[in-house]
Amino acid sequence: MTSRGRWPLIVLAAIGVAALAFAIGRFSTFGAAAPGPDQADAGFARDMQVHHTQAVEMAMELYRKTDDPELRTLSYDIATAQSAQRGEMYGWLVEWGLPQGSNAPLMQWMAESDGSHAGHDVSVGASDAELRAAMGMATDAELRTLAEAQGVEADCVFLELMIRHHEGAIPMAEAVVERGSVPRVKAVAESMIAGQSAEIDLMEAAQLRLACTG
Repeated sequence: MTSRGRWPLIVLAAIGVAALAFAIGRFSTFGAAAPGPDQADAGFARDMQVHHTQAVEMAMELYRKTDDPELRTLSYDIATAQSAQRGEMYGWLVEWGLPQGSNAPLMQWMAESDGSHAGHDVSVGASDAELRAAMGMATDAELRTLAEAQGVEADCVFLELMIRHHEGAIPMAEAVVERGSVPRVKAVAESMIAGQSAEIDLMEAAQLRLACTG
């Protein structure tokens, strides 16, 4: 089988692994009831699922086409780890008897009594697009750029977007560590802070190695 012929099988296998990771995270929460959640626990579980979904999408896009072994490994790790965490967060809300979605704006659970947001300069009444930008999320146009890019250009676009994405997640994780009430939620958030901080360091080193600009 040619290299070109193997790529669809590699991509399908990677998608299957990500789906399995989500399922493992989803069902790992059963059998151990968590203490009653507060607004921060529930808000974090909902908003971080949104955040993780985009990270998995970007990671799988790069994994499909990068020729860089280091970035292929990193993108695979991001996709599988965040799929598993997303599945666990889904399971938390099921176990707590809470809906997966909410009409509340993104990050409202992070609002202090004075109306500010921990780790984000977001004004009250900000649009959904502004809130997503504050979370470090890519726009539709940026996702199209990543999808259309090839070679080192794609690697560099991914690194720029994913560094920003991680930088948006860390303040959210720090906020739930401070305000949440469920020990497991806090533990997952603490592991995210450590893991994504380390990945930022790796990605910044990759930017230097690849001479990414802009």
